[in-house]
Amino acid sequence: MKLPRMGQLLSGFAYEPLPFRGVLARRLLAFAVDAAVMLLVGWSLAIGIFIFGILTLGTGFLLFHIIPVLPFIYYTLALPRGGTLGQKLLSLELRHEFEPARRPSHAEALVWSLLLALTFTLACIPFLAVFTNQKHRAAHDILAGLTMIRLS
Repeated sequence: MKLPRMGQLLSGFAYEPLPFRGVLARRLLAFAVDAAVMLLVGWSLAIGIFIFGILTLGTGFLLFHIIPVLPFIYYTLALPRGGTLGQKLLSLELRHEFEPARRPSHAEALVWSLLLALTFTLACIPFLAVFTNQKHRAAHDILAGLTMIRLS
């Protein structure tokens, strides 16, 4: 029988399955990368809309309503293709809970991103679910039937 290392004993996750080992920390870093990407794209889009608004004598300013939808578009388009930029950089991928070989469809990715927005609306309390299960799934993952796995 192989004994766990001291770091594993102290972390409390000594017998964690390999695809879920280290997912929580990687997931937080991936979200930070994705937030930075969305921030850069959002600011670039805002500057472009501002210039377009001036050129159209104010009519183009209506396009500012697109910016709050940007995270939904980002997650809905990126998740079915293997993950967002942050998830790809940190070797994470969102998969179905009972079919780990299958990536989510665009509709499932949209539902997941809407539930993620709801999680933020509820003061991030549903994120505490990651500490209650072995796969480190948040409430929006559980409700969407998806799980985040580590590829390497």
